[in-house]
Amino acid sequence: MTSPTALKLGTRRSALAMAQSGMVAEQVRRITGRDVELVEITTYGDVSREHLAQIGGTGVFVSALRDALLRGEIDFAVHSLKDLPTADPEGLTLAAVPLREDPRDALIARDGLTFEELTASPRGARIGTGSPRRMAQLNAWARSMGARVETVPIRGNVDTRIGYVASGDLDAVVLAAAGLSRLGRLAEATELISPDIVLPAPGQGALAVECPADDAGLVSVLAELDDPFTRAAVTAERALLAALEAGCSAPVGALADPVADGHITELRLRGVVGTTDGSSLVQMSITGPTPASRDEAVALGHELADEMLAKGAAGLMGEREL
Repeated sequence: MTSPTALKLGTRRSALAMAQSGMVAEQVRRITGRDVELVEITTYGDVSREHLAQIGGTGVFVSALRDALLRGEIDFAVHSLKDLPTADPEGLTLAAVPLREDPRDALIARDGLTFEELTASPRGARIGTGSPRRMAQLNAWARSMGARVETVPIRGNVDTRIGYVASGDLDAVVLAAAGLSRLGRLAEATELISPDIVLPAPGQGALAVECPADDAGLVSVLAELDDPFTRAAVTAERALLAALEAGCSAPVGALADPVADGHITELRLRGVVGTTDGSSLVQMSITGPTPASRDEAVALGHELADEMLAKGAAGLMGEREL
């Protein structure tokens, strides 16, 4: 029996994006019995050499994929969920948020060192990251130990970033543990950083599977990849980000995780906003019933945002998205 026409899955060209998309493609093949063809698309974020904070961050890795979806050049797309703008795009739907990978940040340092060991070094430490969120919290972490680090803005794929450490240009870099895991390189991390110390980006570790909203058959198929708890958690995190009116390049961290007591009945949402030098942080959390709907997850995010704004969060973010 001849299989139907292959589904076209749009993906960025990086090794990590291809690995992520390949995982989703295999799941869709199993569900549908159809071939899935990866279509590589170059985004503005891939070709620009500017730092993400300078080009706004929001949507720079996403817009080209969404344009291809709306033009019908691809059937669905896979994004790193933390790259998605918080506003819902017209004509498209977030059909699935698969089970989340480890949301933590990972340190890859020279000589197998931990962050605490790096800060104790007489020569100091130069740590590379492209994220103002990481800069704020890494600097605050060093300050809490009576030390200082130099956070250096970097761009590039995983190989490029790790290469700065291998070459001796930097003492360490910080990357998402999920990306290293999907590339089979998690063993290179010298420390997995607890969210109690550094909160990840909203949606970090999760994938977003997007398709045209009017393709009911495909929406139904892709929905089988959805993990309801992951969706609730990242919806709360992204609602916090949206309510703070901050883009994905702002120094905002958030994580919603279960409060385990036999059965998961509650969700704890933590958020942080800080100046990139780590001198001032607003870090707060709230706990509520595990959201049973999108509206409940959004309400949890908005509630925490209101509390953080009342504590002065807006003044720590620099330029806000209005």
